Amino acid sequence: MTDPSLGVLLFIPYRHMEQRILAAVNAAGHPITLAQGRLLQRIDPEGSRLTTLAEAAQMTKQSAGYLVDELERAGYAERTPDPADGRAKLVRIAARGHEAIEVARPVQAQIEDEWAVALGPDQTDALRRALLTLRTLTDPYA
Repeated sequence: MTDPSLGVLLFIPYRHMEQRILAAVNAAGHPITLAQGRLLQRIDPEGSRLTTLAEAAQMTKQSAGYLVDELERAGYAERTPDPADGRAKLVRIAARGHEAIEVARPVQAQIEDEWAVALGPDQTDALRRALLTLRTLTDPYA
């Protein structure tokens, strides 16, 4: 059996973190689905246009719109006028969305602490530097 590709090796810890965070958010009374969570985490603090969210989440505008509708009905997101373009709307995180984020943050920090213990400080720093370098090559939304 061959070793997994770098892509798979990057994905596995991300999936682990995502599953633990989603479980904690759900247990705290926020019944967010994985698809909703993936979209919610891509909303810019100042708001995002739907087309930008769809691109960032790698889904169609229609799928993103459906998820935003669900998030909006549940109080996790809201649509507001775009101050730069009166015809456009921005999707923003609403009050309940911020509550869910406050549940997620300490879980994320706990997982990162667990990884830091497993890797040690030098490997943790090297991993962060390497991933930040890869981000400059791969993330058009950074």
